[in-house]
Amino acid sequence: MTEGPLILIPAAGASSRMRGADKLTRPVEGVPLLGRQVAQALGTGWPVLVTLPPDRPARTALVLRLMATAGGRLRSETLADANEGLSRSLRAGALAALEADRDLLVMLPDMPGIETADLQRLVAARTPGILICRATAEDGTPGHPVLFAHDLLPEFAHLYGDHGAAAVVRAHREELTEVPLEGRRACEDLDSPEDWEAFLSR
Repeated sequence: MTEGPLILIPAAGASSRMRGADKLTRPVEGVPLLGRQVAQALGTGWPVLVTLPPDRPARTALVLRLMATAGGRLRSETLADANEGLSRSLRAGALAALEADRDLLVMLPDMPGIETADLQRLVAARTPGILICRATAEDGTPGHPVLFAHDLLPEFAHLYGDHGAAAVVRAHREELTEVPLEGRRACEDLDSPEDWEAFLSR
């Protein structure tokens, strides 16, 4: 198997709780949130796939600009049926990782606390017999990112809706290890205007 995972950033969601705004193009420290996440992922040196919806041209334009300077390590896939939910992005990522003979590391696009070093810690935790490495908050609360072994990826073909890979995780609890990250950054996402207000007021 190829060393290092494929990092999937599932950015095809509708930002439905943002009341019309696109959270992924809002700036965090002067950089669009999605651009910040892509930069952290590229910092690992591993390939990155960003899934996109067909109706968010600003996201697409942002990723295309980043691709121009990523040296071939970043690519995107526009999902015509993105409204199916997160599982549609996960299936696309699993297929791409299988084709590349890599594990799959899922990094959500709206969690600005996640850093390159966190992604590297998850991959370092993947030892023989471990098929899932899941980040948690410091207090043990399950969160993201999550690394899935290559051998699990055929199971992603059966995922549908907006429940993510919860069914895969439940089926392989005995082969899962948890990787605590400092504070609560493994659980903090910017999903609503209130989340953004709290984050920016810190």
